[in-house]
Amino acid sequence: MNIQPLFQPVEHDMRAVDALIRKRLNSNVVLINTLGEYIISSGGKRIRPGLVVLAARAAGYDGDAHHLLAVIIEFIHTATLLHDDVVDESTLRRGRETANHVWGNDASVLTGDFLYTRAFQMMVELDSFEVMTVLADATNRIAEGEVMQLMHTHDPNLTEANYLEVVDRKTASLFAAGCRLGAVLAGRSESECEAMSEFGRQLGLAFQVVDDALDYGHGDDTYGKNLGDDLAEGKTTLPLICALARSPQAEAAPLRQAIRDGDLGALDSIKKAIESTDAMTYTFGRADEAAQTAIDCLDVFEPSHFKDALISLARFSVQRRS
Repeated sequence: MNIQPLFQPVEHDMRAVDALIRKRLNSNVVLINTLGEYIISSGGKRIRPGLVVLAARAAGYDGDAHHLLAVIIEFIHTATLLHDDVVDESTLRRGRETANHVWGNDASVLTGDFLYTRAFQMMVELDSFEVMTVLADATNRIAEGEVMQLMHTHDPNLTEANYLEVVDRKTASLFAAGCRLGAVLAGRSESECEAMSEFGRQLGLAFQVVDDALDYGHGDDTYGKNLGDDLAEGKTTLPLICALARSPQAEAAPLRQAIRDGDLGALDSIKKAIESTDAMTYTFGRADEAAQTAIDCLDVFEPSHFKDALISLARFSVQRRS
């Protein structure tokens, strides 16, 4: 499935955002330019900046400050990717070598720091205490989520509630911040800004839960991202949590050990346990609930093709199966 047609109503905005991304990446330090351009142009879907401009337009905003806000959100997200790949010792992302694999961990971490600080420079330009507060809080929550995930690495006892808390902080908080600020720019009421924020949060939850599910396929031999990456990195995600909860103790024991060891050799056994316990159906069901909650949050906004695009984006987030 291709997400790009969903952003057609804001095609002009997205071209402006892309141009601004490259302009604001500029630095007198050559390595920053090289590494930054590499990660920014690596084939990402621009979901987060697309959300910002769609949320702003759906809320009735007709200016252009949302372009800068969209770039801020993308830079924060890109910084987290650079840092994540170092922590996870990743070598591939979206089919390309990761920046840390090409230039080393030091360059990746420091360029991530540059993107964070450049994002905060741009926040100041918007001259809005509310914008700075929302984005500072979101960035802090992302960092907390990273640490929480690290604390639970190779943990077979991770609960669904703990897992969802990590997802809320690591992924959903930035979705929520971007959507809220789109409504803030449009001058909507606090309740309407909160509704748009909750739309983003629920969309982020749905999107990440499905992304995690794709690491184990979905029972029909069609698989998405690099199969088993989460297991190898010690990440206990919802399909595994559900499978462990539904498996008899004797069958769960080797699965727990595989999680502790990050044992890719046990991947087939884990996939069979996920299928036999119907854990994937449960996982996609939880994502579907979040996506529907997100759509319901938009009821307070007037009909428009921008609102329709947001609804389609929520549906797309859970229709991905590969």
